Amino acid sequence: MKEKNVAKTLTGTVVSDKMDKTVMVSVERKFMDTTFKKVVKRTRKFSVHDEKNQCNTGDFVVICQTRPLSKTKRWRFLEMIKKAEIIGEAEAK
Repeated sequence: MKEKNVAKTLTGTVVSDKMDKTVMVSVERKFMDTTFKKVVKRTRKFSVHDEKNQCNTGDFVVICQTRPLSKTKRWRFLEMIKKAEIIGEAEAK
């Protein structure tokens, strides 16, 4: 029996929430460079569909792959891992 394909999930940080129902999420990956044997960091930004506009800049989120929703949107907001801490709010406490 073949199992149904499971959608890919990634975790990243919201870097922009200026669009309606869309956020930009930066995903960082680390890998070993084969030539120099050093750990290298690469980041990539994804356009993510956020139906309820609940993400803000700085939030740590989980996104999953979905069908094409627009020219650039192929990812959907799945869940919030950590809300961004507002600097003014932390000083007030």
